[in-house]
Amino acid sequence: MQGTVDGFSYGLVTPVAAYMMACLGGALGLRCTTRSIRNGRSFKPGWLALGATAIGSGIWTMHFIAMMGFTVAEAPIGYDRPTTFASLAVAIVMVGIGIFIVGYRGATPMALVTGGTITGLGVASMHYLGMAGMRLQGRLEYDTLTVVLSVVIAVVAATSALWAAVSVHGFLASLGASLVMGIAVSGMHYTGMAAVSVHLHGAAGSAGTGDSAATLLTPMLIGPVVFLLIAGVVVMFDPLLVMGAPDWQRAAQGVPARPGVPAQRAGQREGEPAAWAADRSPRRGSPRSGDW
Repeated sequence: MQGTVDGFSYGLVTPVAAYMMACLGGALGLRCTTRSIRNGRSFKPGWLALGATAIGSGIWTMHFIAMMGFTVAEAPIGYDRPTTFASLAVAIVMVGIGIFIVGYRGATPMALVTGGTITGLGVASMHYLGMAGMRLQGRLEYDTLTVVLSVVIAVVAATSALWAAVSVHGFLASLGASLVMGIAVSGMHYTGMAAVSVHLHGAAGSAGTGDSAATLLTPMLIGPVVFLLIAGVVVMFDPLLVMGAPDWQRAAQGVPARPGVPAQRAGQREGEPAAWAADRSPRRGSPRSGDW
């Protein structure tokens, strides 16, 4: 017997709330990653770990807020708590691996492809491990092609997010990148959910073992959401993390250009070492470049 699946039982409430959480986690994660790269004297591992936790928590919270709207008409749904929280750990660890690769290797093609693939597979693993924690009187069946499409979306979205973290500077540009990232993550989730069908067995209406989605929402709000709010406060009180160091300040501090970081010294050409630009820049009392 096939179950009647509804992924939007609360209308637009759950998709919109889930999208906002994905955007919040993405925005904080991107800014933390950018902060670790643009300022060499910052505590790089700490900022990268904070970014990975923000993105992983945002994606995980987005997933289960969206799952609040997922119902099967003939069977109540429960969730296995250990499996559910294991999916959070998978998301943070695999996103962290991808972020650390790009954070230390820069925006090289190999680093972006490797980090983006690992991060995207982490997002997809979190999604399907979270689905494996679902308990109901039946079994979930997946359309293979749709599942593959959802994984491809996750990898592309993760690679784009990592590229944005090291290539996009400025608050508004990063905000736009986080909005796009939220769309991509939500698109991956609902593409994965479109692959699901439920085959019921036993007596219809029997409850699955485990906690209900509403019961799981409380620790989600107390845990990851509070963490994201605290991380948001850190962002608000760190001007370098929000806006990035201005070029004139970087030049005055002698901060060297780093791979994958768009902010450059004055007069520095693309791909040129900062020292060359310094030698070419006019000094006090020397002729201007147009006088030669």
